Amino acid sequence: MEKYIEIIKNSYSGYWNYLKNEILFQNNWDNYFYGLMIVSLLVWVLEILFPWRKNQSKFRKDFWLDFFYMFFNFFLLNLIVLIALSNTAATFFNDILGLVGLSISNFQIFDVDMLPKVLGLLIFFLVSDFTQWNTNRLLHRIPFLWNFHKVHHSVKEMGFAAHLRYHWMEPVVYKSMLYLPIAIIGGFDAQDVAIVHFFALTIGHLNHANLGWDYGIFKYIFNNPKMHIWHHAKNLPPNTKYGVNFGLTLSTWDYLFKTNHIPNNGRDIELGFEGDESFPQSFIQQEIYPMKLKNE
Repeated sequence: MEKYIEIIKNSYSGYWNYLKNEILFQNNWDNYFYGLMIVSLLVWVLEILFPWRKNQSKFRKDFWLDFFYMFFNFFLLNLIVLIALSNTAATFFNDILGLVGLSISNFQIFDVDMLPKVLGLLIFFLVSDFTQWNTNRLLHRIPFLWNFHKVHHSVKEMGFAAHLRYHWMEPVVYKSMLYLPIAIIGGFDAQDVAIVHFFALTIGHLNHANLGWDYGIFKYIFNNPKMHIWHHAKNLPPNTKYGVNFGLTLSTWDYLFKTNHIPNNGRDIELGFEGDESFPQSFIQQEIYPMKLKNE
């Protein structure tokens, strides 16, 4: 137990020092804080210059709530929960395997360091994106997880920062689902993760932005605003009751597994979910919403 307590303490202090350096001493291209700010500002400018819903305000409904979510989920949440959780979970998993004389390296299929850089990055990206596509499906299909995912689907007017409105439990699920697939490949360094992350971050911002783009022929590869808005549609046909268009960065998985649904351009469809009229409007109430349901 002492070992796990020490891991949690080191995780907090290590991430806090990292965060201070990210904000105060920007000296590398993959700086997370300024990368997020630059991507967000650029996509917001695109929304202002090329608005799809022209009557939607630049500071749309819940703009500032989503702006707060952006900083809470991408910075404070990591400091409070995810770094310590990830480090302790990884150690615990390896300790369990050690009881039977195994380690995570026994499950490693290959090391991407042995592959050309571009191929290694592509494999990392594809494995991550497919796992996250499937995780998104589970968030819609499992009632317990759906109650957490409702926070993301409570968005009523779409804009870039809606990408970052989600309950803190979601990244716990995503990271848990990603741990084993990424571990059995192995060999990734921080810059590999940063490259894939910033690409996915940009596509995710664009997917939620007030933009009427579908990228032409590339819509069958990349998720896009005209496709993703149907993922947030309040009213869907009965045969799609668990949702549609689950892709995060790639749309390919939805086309391959027949979960795609784009009956029209969707510009003015109603967003949300059944019963969202009574869904909490404040950050605190949205965060405790799933726990309140459990106690009722």
